Amino acid sequence: MSTMSTEVARPSPAVSRLGESELVSRARSGEGEAFRVIMQRYNPRLYRMARGILRDDAEAEDVVQETFVRAFTGLAGFRAEASLSTWLTRIALNEAFGRLRRRPIEIGLDPEAVEAQGRAPSMQPDDRAGDDPEQAVAKAQIRLLLEHAIDELPEHFRIVFVMRDVEELSVEETGRLLGLRAETVKTRLFRARRLLRASLQSRLSNLLSDIFPFAGARCDRICDAVMARIGTIRSLE
Repeated sequence: MSTMSTEVARPSPAVSRLGESELVSRARSGEGEAFRVIMQRYNPRLYRMARGILRDDAEAEDVVQETFVRAFTGLAGFRAEASLSTWLTRIALNEAFGRLRRRPIEIGLDPEAVEAQGRAPSMQPDDRAGDDPEQAVAKAQIRLLLEHAIDELPEHFRIVFVMRDVEELSVEETGRLLGLRAETVKTRLFRARRLLRASLQSRLSNLLSDIFPFAGARCDRICDAVMARIGTIRSLE
């Protein structure tokens, strides 16, 4: 494969709209813009897959990077016998499971340390709910609550849940990627959902007393509005 240019920061809209086969063809010929579109298109799926296996943000990012490095070096051998998505997912799964196997067995770890590992809420610009900081914080807290609950699922349930309910892969594709029968995929998903529901119910039951908060910016806004109206009324007396 020819040398690929790496200087493209933002692909053109025309290239971003290209189909899979054309992107692969252009990437093989060394067009960096096309390969960057491939990465942007499949980054979210590969990250979630790796994150579901490893339960660590930074390591999942490393898996995604390694996946695309391997894909770049092996793109000439991609024969489209499977979809590009499936091919990339298999590379990412192999890399993530390989890292999992190489991890030392965790014995006697502090539960609070495990809980804190890689769990900081991500506040990316697209995660903000308009300009309302309270909504942004609430959304981040809900996401964090879900991530914690998913992380606590047993590994073989967790990866099936991520593939089926997060990435919305079919039963058949999930089975092919993991080497499982369709019945096994369905059973694991059912059990994962049941465990997740129980975990969330337990966590949320402790938060019911704190629902419908009225503090912070909203409280200040109402107070300011009331004081302004009172001031208007007094000025008219």
